[in-house]
Amino acid sequence: MPAPILQLRVELLHIKPLIWRRLQVPGDYTFWDLHVAIQSAFAWTDTHLHEFRPWDGEDAQPRFGMPLDEFDDNPPLPGWEHRVADVLTPANPRLEYEYDFGDGWQHAVILEEVLTAAPGKKYPRCTAGERCAPPDDCGGPPGYESLLETLSDPEDPEYAASHVWATSQKGRRGKFDPEAFDEQQVKFANPAPRLKRFLAYLASQR
Repeated sequence: MPAPILQLRVELLHIKPLIWRRLQVPGDYTFWDLHVAIQSAFAWTDTHLHEFRPWDGEDAQPRFGMPLDEFDDNPPLPGWEHRVADVLTPANPRLEYEYDFGDGWQHAVILEEVLTAAPGKKYPRCTAGERCAPPDDCGGPPGYESLLETLSDPEDPEYAASHVWATSQKGRRGKFDPEAFDEQQVKFANPAPRLKRFLAYLASQR
């Protein structure tokens, strides 16, 4: 029997025009797996904390992420222990994903459809999207807006330094075009080695 595939639309919030990706991921994906897939699709560097939350902000509903703080009275559940399909359903089709609590990159994760795996296809896949994602550590939506304003004006005193910085970020290949995106260029990282490294780090802190 073909395995189920979750088709998701992931939208980066608080930025216009909209930056979004359409992902198809295996139905047995954990929240950790989905986190790594989103990082790959948006060319984020995965160097900050993240968390999946109920869309309506209901405190009684579980959150999934990286439970690092032993003094946190309400830590998120370990994302690698819980499947996305058990939470994101046709009856509950939307979650919030936040990456980098300092910059505050908030995303809407929307279940569009449950498909069956196509023969010969590899998953996860990115099948559509628009616009380049912001570089890490640019200051969140307000900082990105400021960066784009600077890069639009070669006469700006900060233009040269900002251009060098933006084009040197991981995954930019020496270029930065905020309007460019090609789903064929998305290369998905393997979530398993990242999880292994993170669990080793957790063990070292005990």
